[in-house]
Order: sequence, then C-alpha cells, then structure tokens
Amino acid sequence: MVKTKRFFLVVLCCFIFSSIYSQTIDIEGVVTGSADVENIHVINKASNTFTTTNKLGGFAIQVKLADTLVFSSVQYKLQTILVTPKIISDKKMTVFLEDKVNELGEVLVGKVLTGSLDSDIKNSDAERPINFYDVGLPGYKGKPKTQNERRLYEADAGKYVYVGLGVGLNFNKILNKVTGRTKKLKERVRKENKDVLLEKIKANLVEDFFVIYPLDESLRTDFFYFCSDDENFEKRCQNKSDIEVFEFLAEKIVAYKANLKLKGD
Repeated sequence: MVKTKRFFLVVLCCFIFSSIYSQTIDIEGVVTGSADVENIHVINKASNTFTTTNKLGGFAIQVKLADTLVFSSVQYKLQTILVTPKIISDKKMTVFLEDKVNELGEVLVGKVLTGSLDSDIKNSDAERPINFYDVGLPGYKGKPKTQNERRLYEADAGKYVYVGLGVGLNFNKILNKVTGRTKKLKERVRKENKDVLLEKIKANLVEDFFVIYPLDESLRTDFFYFCSDDENFEKRCQNKSDIEVFEFLAEKIVAYKANLKLKGD
C-alpha cells in the first residue's frame, strides 16, 4: 500500500513538473545598454520565434522553461540567456548588454579619421570642394542618384517641341522609348535597388537568421539570391520591419531546403 502511494506520488510529481516545463507563457523584458536599445533582436531558439525591442528597450515574447533567448545587435555583444523558473514565475526579465568593442590590429600614427565628415575634413590635408552652400545658392538636398538613375532621368528629359494644334512632343523621350533604352534603364535601376535591399537585409539579419535556421555557409549567398528572385521580394521586404522581413526569409528557407532535397534525390 505504501509502495503504491509512493508510486502515484512520483507519477503526480512527474506530471506536474512536465506540465510546468512544457507550459508556454508570455513574458515582458527590458534591455539596457550604454547606447541606443531600440531594434535589438530577441530570438527564442527553441520555438523559432523572433521579436525586436522598442525605443525604451522593451519587448514581449513567448517562452517556456529552459528555452534559450539570444539578444543580438550591431553595437552590443551577443547575449544568450536560459529561461529559468524565476523568469517564468516573475513573467519578466531585465537584460544588460555589453558594448561590442572592435579591437585594432595595429596603432596608426598620423592623421586620425573619426568617421565624422566635418571632423575628418578638418583633420585631413585634402581641400573640400566648393558647393552650393558656400555661395548661398539653392541645390539638391536629397539622396544622390546612382549612374543608372541619372541615365534614366536623362532618357526621360529633353525639351518639348511645339508641332501645332497645341501639341508638344519630346523627341528625346520618344526615341528612347522606341529604341527600348528607357525600358532597359528602368530594369537596371530596379535590379540595382533590389541588390541594395538584399545587402541591407543581409547586414541586418544574416547572423540572427541562421541562428534559428542553420544553413551551410557555402549555400547562404545562393539562398539570398533565391529570396530576391521571388516576385514578391520587394513588396515583402522594402520599408518593412525586421520581423516582417524575418518572416519572409523563414518562408523562403523552407522552400529553398525543399528544392535542395529534390536536387539531392
């Protein structure tokens, strides 16, 4: 009788422990650091979920006991935290991130460049060219156009020539359209913009993404080109949050690995 009671007690304890261990809950956390704490990537490696911090470093994510959370950003060292019973009980956590220090292999003596344009110009022997600010003239203040963007603009430029009956024709624009030059230039600009977007995604998410979805390094470049070939690539990724882009990449890697398997078979 005593053995039976002990057996049921052990089974009950195992059941309770298993229930607590597998229970998924929402927790809230705050990330602190010496610099900006917005848009820190918070990854739950166990559940393959992902979120980012807000302006104050706050975040919310689903976890269960013994899950591993990874905190990643450009300016801080990678931080890995195991979800403990206390975190589960408190339903909150605070994480302090250490600055990522880039050590120099050698010390350079001479002119020091800081990365600040104004400071580097003052500390350089180079002479700054005169621009429209110096002479008080209005000028273009937007993003400088690339060579292909300038060529496309020029292909659509030109004066309208009056041909009668109140009709004006831009022969330069018409000629470029008829010869297909405008279409070709538009395609070049589109491809150029797609490449820029792809490089931005790789810079922001490549390290975090492959923590959750491991992929051999020799295949990673091919995978990203596979993503960019998707007809919805720009629609799903242009001006989107890291979470939205991450979700798109997660969908694509399933298809990519399926293609690899088919090729292997």
